[in-house]
Amino acid sequence: MGAWDVGPFDNDTAADWCGDLQDADASQRPVLIRRALATVVDEQGYLDSDLACEAIAAAAIVAAQRGGPPITSAYAPEFLRAGGGVEVPDDVVALAVRALDRVAGDDSEWRELWEEADADGRAAAAFAPIRDALTR
Repeated sequence: MGAWDVGPFDNDTAADWCGDLQDADASQRPVLIRRALATVVDEQGYLDSDLACEAIAAAAIVAAQRGGPPITSAYAPEFLRAGGGVEVPDDVVALAVRALDRVAGDDSEWRELWEEADADGRAAAAFAPIRDALTR
């Protein structure tokens, strides 16, 4: 059975991405986070929801490293749930904000799917604390 909910880790795509992050060497984790965010920012035209889900999870991890909402989801990487961290360069914070704005903007399948489910307000509210933490 698949997972699909508004939390940043609460869907199959984000959970799979988090599994890859968990399995990656610690030195490669910042690279994977940056790549997930940059892919969304650089995407021209219609944004696929899978890319959006990965970017939201990456942004949530960046925010948590900056004092944002704690990572407690069972689908998040275990090393983060256990209190570990990941070194996130300062420029990735601005990239995470841009990625979240792209996900919530026009030409985003993620936004359209939540609108069709009549839950776009709930979905946007779920990642608002993440964006807030990134812009403090």
